[in-house]
Amino acid sequence: MVLEIILHFLNPNWRSKFCSIKPPVVDISIDVYDVVVQGGAVGDGVTDDSKAFLDVWMKACRGNSPFPVFVMPPGKNFLLNPVIFEGPCRSPKLVVQVLGNIVAPNQTSAWGNIHARHSWIVFSHIDGLTIHGPGQIDAQGHVWWNHFHALRLESCNGVKLSGLRHLNSGRNHISVHDCTDVSISGINITAPGSSHNTDGIDISRSTYIRIEDSFIGTGDDCVAINGGTSFVQIINVACGPGHGISVGSLGAKGATEIVEKIHVQNCTFTGTQNGVRIKTWQGGSGFARHITFDQIKFVEVQNPIIIDQYYCNGKHNCKNETSAVEVSDVYYTRIYGTAKHHQNVIKLRCSQEVPCTNIVMNEINIQSINPLRNTTASSYNAYGMSSATTPAVKLIS
Repeated sequence: MVLEIILHFLNPNWRSKFCSIKPPVVDISIDVYDVVVQGGAVGDGVTDDSKAFLDVWMKACRGNSPFPVFVMPPGKNFLLNPVIFEGPCRSPKLVVQVLGNIVAPNQTSAWGNIHARHSWIVFSHIDGLTIHGPGQIDAQGHVWWNHFHALRLESCNGVKLSGLRHLNSGRNHISVHDCTDVSISGINITAPGSSHNTDGIDISRSTYIRIEDSFIGTGDDCVAINGGTSFVQIINVACGPGHGISVGSLGAKGATEIVEKIHVQNCTFTGTQNGVRIKTWQGGSGFARHITFDQIKFVEVQNPIIIDQYYCNGKHNCKNETSAVEVSDVYYTRIYGTAKHHQNVIKLRCSQEVPCTNIVMNEINIQSINPLRNTTASSYNAYGMSSATTPAVKLIS
């Protein structure tokens, strides 16, 4: 089984290729590092298995194997305190197979020595990393909502994350920071809609990120795209509950931040607070540009389409500022569905000093769930064009 999975990662067509050869010849040296066999992990959900995991990780990462496979076997519940799986590793390809389940401590006292990253599980400075399910990562966030992130990828390149179930993070379920070439697919992220700041996937200072074929339902953004991020594709993601897919917030505390080349396609939002959103603070600088939302479906969403250059997080007495993060080249196409309310289902609040430019809307139809109410839109200082859009949007040409 392990061999078949590794061969699939190397070449998805390996089976047809090798089956045409008689006898099949496979010249791959694979070394399996099992946390139970080599590390003595217990996997009873009570015993702390952190040391066993880190001991086996050192063998897999720093050993001489050309193709190490770090395995968490099925039928086990591995209790881990905060851990950092540190690279760089010797092999250019390292596979982590999560076949069993990983659980966090259910007492806040266990988090007293949390490391500076404020995260539970960290993979850091590792290239060519594959993390594959079908196991489950349960952060037991009900005892530490609004505190620590569950899984963090930091300074990693060429990462594939797939097939996992992520439950109840204290904050972000998956954080991608300072990474390049990350593929996330076939994952399931779940937390109560009432949980605070439990973003599904949070991306910052990263480039060439692809998220596809996944379900994300949390108490905050399904996906949040933060400063320093570019070339992101989000395709075929079901979002809800949660706060939708957000670019930002950007420019807090006068920061200069850049986001560009974002493509969101074929995504569904069900019962979310927001749909597709761009949010920036006054007083910041930089830009959010070349952003596309295409083939989007809304089902009873409160605020389907938002650009808000006056974002204030609902808690601060924000002052009017003369600078702002510039928002431009934003394209909305083939968007339809229902809104929970009828007013301002499209809301564009652009800066008085730095207006939004080249906002393009085409083939949009958003209706209220109340058939007796016609939907409306509002727009302030937004330049662009719209066609075949319901409700009609008044953009400055």
